[in-house]
Amino acid sequence: MKVNINRMEAEQAKITLQETAGLAIVTIHRPQKRNALTANMWNQLSEIGQQVLDNPKNKVVLLRGAGEQFTAGSDIQEFSQITLEEAEHAFVLMEKAISTFENLAIPTIGVINGPAMGAGLELALACDIRIGSEKSRLGIPVGKLGITLNNKFAKRIVDLIGPSLAKDLVYTGRVLKAEDAHRLGMLNYLVKEADLDRYAIKMGKLVASQSPASLLAIKQSVSECINSVPDMWSGKSSFVDEHDFPEGVHAFVEKRVPQFARRTQV
Repeated sequence: MKVNINRMEAEQAKITLQETAGLAIVTIHRPQKRNALTANMWNQLSEIGQQVLDNPKNKVVLLRGAGEQFTAGSDIQEFSQITLEEAEHAFVLMEKAISTFENLAIPTIGVINGPAMGAGLELALACDIRIGSEKSRLGIPVGKLGITLNNKFAKRIVDLIGPSLAKDLVYTGRVLKAEDAHRLGMLNYLVKEADLDRYAIKMGKLVASQSPASLLAIKQSVSECINSVPDMWSGKSSFVDEHDFPEGVHAFVEKRVPQFARRTQV
């Protein structure tokens, strides 16, 4: 078994790549921050995603979080310490990482144990298949933070659950329990936590045993069917609001209710 490990020593954060029996297992590990990713970690995740294809023996990617978390998404604490321009760039790095896994020429399976929130939900939805445990929680409560989803972020949700429910998740900030996420198709399979890793590996090996030509063809054909929306919308900022974002982030860090100013859209 070959094991390649990419590490970030700060705050014990690391992303590992384990390659074995045709499976590339990517694990996000930052337990003290609920596996939240910094901008540097998103960039590292992109590099690892690209690295997966360097090994022709890799047939399937399993993307998971360590412990009882998938990932809480981006590190909001980091947002409180950077400028709007830097925050916007951080979102570009997020999208690059998410798209890297979404567009891999081999199947990707998200292994969801615990919360997949915000950009973490987007990362999970970028996977071709998602397997969750009863501890899975899925949501995108960006309304508390002044984050403005561009149409590519929104489309991943709309493609699975439709426009009304996609808006519902942002309007209310509610978090879906595992059973609800499974019923809506956000989780393809729901298994007991104790069986999750074993089931994911079994599923990965099953997918890896199929014709590579068939797998690539269906992945490309489905992508062509659904990807008719431009990657970005035009505007001053694709991801953050210049007024609500700083207030939302500081309220999150200070553990208080955000006080968003009333504004009228012209």
